[in-house]
Amino acid sequence: MNLKYLITLIVIISTFITGCSNQMGIKEQNIIVEKRIVEANHYEDFKVVKNSEKVKKVRKILDKADWENAKVDMARIADYRFIFQFKNPDTEAKAVLYELWISPNKDKVELVIDAQSKYVQLDKKSSSELFKILTSRKL
Repeated sequence: MNLKYLITLIVIISTFITGCSNQMGIKEQNIIVEKRIVEANHYEDFKVVKNSEKVKKVRKILDKADWENAKVDMARIADYRFIFQFKNPDTEAKAVLYELWISPNKDKVELVIDAQSKYVQLDKKSSSELFKILTSRKL
């Protein structure tokens, strides 16, 4: 009788763990970064951020940013652009394209989500952290 309960308990726990791990896999993302090629005036693949902690940090920076609802017309095309991409190819989601400009003083970044008419200029600390994660370079 006790063996029956033990087997039932193991099956329930296994099902729960499997369900939780599947949910985690759905939410895991990479960041695909493209860099502008000045001479050709187009973008090329630059980097893929796969580290989950770095992806979470970028999400946190973007979520905390004080986005303005504004349709902006920048003087030049973005220096970089990036999207979040789910690691699980079966996950369907609309990709949001973030465009990134380095400020003239090279101490801040400006971001635009053109499709949503959103704009933000990050503070120096957030700009530095975001740029370092996306490019592996100091701002």
